[in-house]
Parts: sequence; C-alpha cells; structure tokens
Amino acid sequence: MVGHLYCVSAQQCPSNQELQNSLRQVEKMLAAHELSYQQSLRSVRKKLSALQNSTVLPRNSKTTKSAACPKPELPAHGRRLGRVFGVGHEVHFLCKPGYELIGPRTRVCLVSLKWSGQQPMCRLFNSTSNSLPSFAPYSPAAPRYSSASSSASSSSSSSSPSSPASSLSSLASATTGPPPASVRPSHCTHFLGSTRCTCDVGFTISGRDNNVCTDMDECQLFPLGQPGRLCVYQCVNTPGSFRCLCPPGYDLSRDRRSCKDMDECEAGIHNCTRDQVCVNTYGGFQCVQVECPRVKNVTYIRTSPMRCERNPCVVGDKACSQAANSISFHFLSVVSNMSTPRVLFRVSAARVLGDTLRFGLAGGRGRGHFSVQRSGRQTGTLLLVNPVRGPATLEAEVEMSELERHALLGRYLTRVTMFVSPYDF
Repeated sequence: MVGHLYCVSAQQCPSNQELQNSLRQVEKMLAAHELSYQQSLRSVRKKLSALQNSTVLPRNSKTTKSAACPKPELPAHGRRLGRVFGVGHEVHFLCKPGYELIGPRTRVCLVSLKWSGQQPMCRLFNSTSNSLPSFAPYSPAAPRYSSASSSASSSSSSSSPSSPASSLSSLASATTGPPPASVRPSHCTHFLGSTRCTCDVGFTISGRDNNVCTDMDECQLFPLGQPGRLCVYQCVNTPGSFRCLCPPGYDLSRDRRSCKDMDECEAGIHNCTRDQVCVNTYGGFQCVQVECPRVKNVTYIRTSPMRCERNPCVVGDKACSQAANSISFHFLSVVSNMSTPRVLFRVSAARVLGDTLRFGLAGGRGRGHFSVQRSGRQTGTLLLVNPVRGPATLEAEVEMSELERHALLGRYLTRVTMFVSPYDF
C-alpha cells in the first residue's frame, strides 16, 4: 500500500462586514468631495454671471484698446516686475532680503481700470513676532479638493491670485529656517468681494483666515486594524500623502499598500546546510532536518528527502510488526489567527490490501488544534479546528491503519509541522 499527500494552501480573506464597512468609508469620502465640488461650481457660475453683467464694454471701444491702469506704486524695500499696465496684464511684487511681503504677490489690471487686490507692502522680518516666515511661491502640479471661503474687502469685480502670507501669524512663532513640510500657504483668489482659498491634495484648510494648508494625517484617519485601513502593516504619514511599510521578510506589493511574502528559499538567501531542508514561512524561513526515528528492534531508512520506510521484520517479532511501515514528513506555513475550520491537507491510499482503513491522530504537540475526518473511502483530511495566534510551531501525527478482519496489516504515519507567522497576512 502506498500513501499520497495533498496540500491545500490557506489564506484568510476579509469578512463581508469588513468589506461593507470599507465601502461605506469610501462612499462617505466621495460624497463629501462631490458636495464640495458642486458648491464650488455653483459659486463660480454665479460670479461669472455677475462679472459678465458688470463688464459690458461701451460701444466706442477704440479707446478701450489703449486703456490702462495707473502705474502701481512701488512698495518700500521691494521690487515690481512688469512694465505693461494695460487691461488684463499682471504685475508682480518681490521684497528685498530680510523683508516679507504683506499682501498679494500679483495684481491684475481690470476692465474698470483699477488694480485687483490691495497695495502690497514689505515688512522687516522679525523672528520674535508671532508669524511664520513668508512662503516661497508654490505651483502645484496636482489637482486640489480642499477649499474654504472667506469675505475680503477687495473692490475689484474680477478674479486675481493672491498670496496668503499676510495672515500666517495665527500659527507657531517664526524661525529663521524654512517652514515645516506639513504646513503650506493656501492658494487664494479674490473674486467679487470675496476670497476663495484652496489646498493641494492631502492638505486641509486651517488658520484664522483660511490662509494656511495643514497636512492631513491619512494614517490617523484610517488606523490599522480598522475596516478601510490604508496599509496592511504600517502607515507612515508624509506631507500631502502617506506610504506603507512591510515587516522584514516581506516586499511591498504593486498596490503599494499590501505586503507580499518573500520566498527566501527560492531566492537562495538562507543559511540552511546541505543536510537541512529550507522551508519558506510567512515573513521568514526555517531550516529543518529530517531524521528517521530510532526504535528498539526496528530500523528505518530514508527512501526520499521527506520519507522513511521500515526494514523487514524478523518473523515473530510482534513489536516490529506493529511499528509504522512508513513515516512521511510534511511542513506547512500559515498566517496568524487563520479562520477555522480549515482544511490543511488530505492523505489517501493508492490501493488497499485489507478490508478496512482507519484515520486518526497518533500524537504531536498541539493536538487540541487539529482533527482528522474521513472524507472518502480511502481518504482522510487533517483539519485546523481552533485559530492559532503566531508566532508558534505546532505538530501533529496523522495515522492511517490498514486492517483485515480486525487484524493489523500496516500503519502509515504522516508527521505534520505547522509554522504560524506572527502576522495575519
């Protein structure tokens, strides 16, 4: 009689409840973004309609082509960039080293022949004042989704970009170095007497006048262990985004959020000797050495790397004849806290000489976690009946006995060693 072994790999999948909770979280985020977008769209439509009604050109438009705004004043301790002051043209303002710009960096000549925004000024930078150092101009390449509105005293009837540096005093005291990466100035636009400020993706509006963008900690919004978590193992917040980390023995998957086990045995990055067998586990590997058992009056020889067979017994030696005819070794790697019951593997007989086959557990550490059931006339199944939290190593011996009229014809053992990972992935 010959025994065969069949393995069934096991991976734990999230429950339906966890998937539903994740979908609800995503649905809430999308609904909030959609509402913000619709509100912004309605506001822009109203302001464009008002702008169109207030900027009707006179019939005699010959003088309009040559119309220009008055020459803007040059801020003390500052510079002005731009020499054309016609309608639609822009001028830009900079401050000398040691000074910070208060007011808009850019002003536009409107159809009403007035400059948009307020006249900027350059203020001596004081490290003891309660204001942040001025931010350098920032031109984001990514779309924005966080926004807020606040009223302003601008008398213009058109839009113009503006710097938020005038109201950063609501944050921490200033330093001589650059501002922290988690804080950025918002992008503000004056339009029909109001100011609208937006932030880059991953930042949220803050500050007294909605003029500061603060990094949004995605890792705190979606903590580990909760449905909809961003990372399987560890989440690290970065300015405007986040990144996921994996424990040793894992590689980051293509989705940049999941962790994929690294097969050290296949890659050859292990320290197992020639007499040992490298067994890949989730997050590592094990070096095992298969040795045939030593039993009194019984001798075993290795017929394959994972199998030992008994030598023929002396006639009349009852102890030898009751020893196992063959012993097979099998190694399993599973994740921690795997759901149960779970089929681990099946063992079956290729041919039967007697009239009865019996399957059962003969021994091993962790018997309370295993069970053997008959799944066919010549097949038995080893089941994991209780979850195991790793790291742990459990053993079980599955016995298959062949009988003829209740007389034992042969015993066949399969020693199973199960390596449980510290992680559930």
